[in-house]
Amino acid sequence: MPSIDIFTAPQKSISVILAGGRGTRLMDLTSAYSKPGLDFGGKFRIIDFTLSNCINSGFRKIEVLTQYNSHRLLEHLQFGWTFLSGQLGEFVHVLPAQQNLEKDVWYSGTADAVYQNIANFREHNPENVLILAGDHIYKMDYRIFLQDHMENDADMTIACLEVPREWATSFGVAEVDEDGRIVDFVEKSPDPPTMPGKPDRCLASMGIYLFKADFLFRELIRDADDDASSHDFGKDLIPYLVPRARVFSHRFDKSCIKNLDRPPYWRDVGTVDAYWEANMDLTYVVPDLNLYDYDWPIFTHQAQLPSAKFVHSGPHRNGVALSSVVSGGCIVSGATVYQSLLFSKVRVHSHAHLQEAIVLPDVDVAEHARIRRAVISRGCQIPRGLVVGENPEEDARRFYRTPNGITLISQRMLDKLEG
Repeated sequence: MPSIDIFTAPQKSISVILAGGRGTRLMDLTSAYSKPGLDFGGKFRIIDFTLSNCINSGFRKIEVLTQYNSHRLLEHLQFGWTFLSGQLGEFVHVLPAQQNLEKDVWYSGTADAVYQNIANFREHNPENVLILAGDHIYKMDYRIFLQDHMENDADMTIACLEVPREWATSFGVAEVDEDGRIVDFVEKSPDPPTMPGKPDRCLASMGIYLFKADFLFRELIRDADDDASSHDFGKDLIPYLVPRARVFSHRFDKSCIKNLDRPPYWRDVGTVDAYWEANMDLTYVVPDLNLYDYDWPIFTHQAQLPSAKFVHSGPHRNGVALSSVVSGGCIVSGATVYQSLLFSKVRVHSHAHLQEAIVLPDVDVAEHARIRRAVISRGCQIPRGLVVGENPEEDARRFYRTPNGITLISQRMLDKLEG
C-alpha cells in the first residue's frame, strides 16, 4: 500500500472540470448559457459547486474545459475565480475547445476532451487526475475520495451514488465485489446490475473519476487511436478498463458533506422540472442542500448590489415575501411573493403575486401579474396582468409546460405573445 498524506496528495493532483454541456433539455434557459454557467440558488452558477468542492478539498490546480455557449461562463470565471495564488502554484485555467494541426473538430466526447489537452496537463507533472462534471449540484470532500483511490492502489476510481433500480437506467452502473472493485460496468442499461444484498438498489456513476495520471494519459492515447470508439468515458473507456485494470468504486456517502440527518445530496438539474425542484427546495425551512454551512462555503462572483427592499404597507398594497429566498438588488413593491426564489435584481410591482416561482436575474414583473409554479428566465419583462399557472392548456399554448406542470417563461416566448 502506498504512503498517503491526505493533506499534500491533492497538491500533487490536477482537477479537470468538463464544462462544455449544452443543456438542451433546459430549453430557453440555456439558449445563451452552457449548463455549467446557468444561475442557481439565487446568486450562484452551477459550476460554482464543483469549483468550491475543489477549493475546500485542497485541489487548487484546476483546468476547466469549455465548449458550447462559453462566453458567459468565461466571463463568470474571470470575475469570480481569479483569487487563487499563482505564486503558490494554484490556478483556475480555462481551456476552450479549439482546432489544431492534428484535429479540426471540437471535443467529440468526454474522453476526447481530456485527450486533446494532455500536453497542458503534463506540464504540471501530476500524480493523479481528478475528472469532474461541471453541471451537477453537490458538496463533496475530494480528499476522502483520493484517500480511497490511493489506499486501493487503483488505476481508476469512480464515485458512485446509491439509487433505486428504476432510476439506474439513466446512469452508468457499476457492479462491485466485496472489496468495492468494479467487476462490470454498463451504460444506461434497461437491466442494470444491483448491489449485493440489495436487489432494488444500484451503484450509479456520478461522472466523477480519479486516475493515476500516467495510466490515464496512456489509455486516452490508446482510445484516440480506436476508430470504433466514441471517445466517451462512460460508453467506451470504463467498459474497456474494468476487466483489464484496477478499477474501484467510491461510495459518495463516505465523502459527501452532510446536512443534519438528510440523505447525501447530489442533483443533476438537467431538466426544467429538476431545475425548479432543486431551487424550490432552498425555500423550505430545512432544505436538503445547506447553503448556510460556513465550514464548506460555496464561492462565486458576487455583484455589488444593495440589499433587498420591501416597500409599501397598507390595507390593500403590501410588499411582502413569505417562505421565500430574496437576493440582493431585489425590490418587492406592493406585491406578494410566496414560496419563491428571486435571483438578483428582480423587481415585482404593485398587486403582482408570485407563488412557487423561480425568477432569474434582471426580471421585471409588472402590476397585477399572477404567476404560479413557473421558472422565469433571465431578463424577462413580464407584462401587466399576465396570468400563468391557472389554466394548463393556455400555459402550454403560450409557453413551455413540463410533464410535472411547471411553466417555463422566456422573453422569446413573451415576444411572440405581443406579435
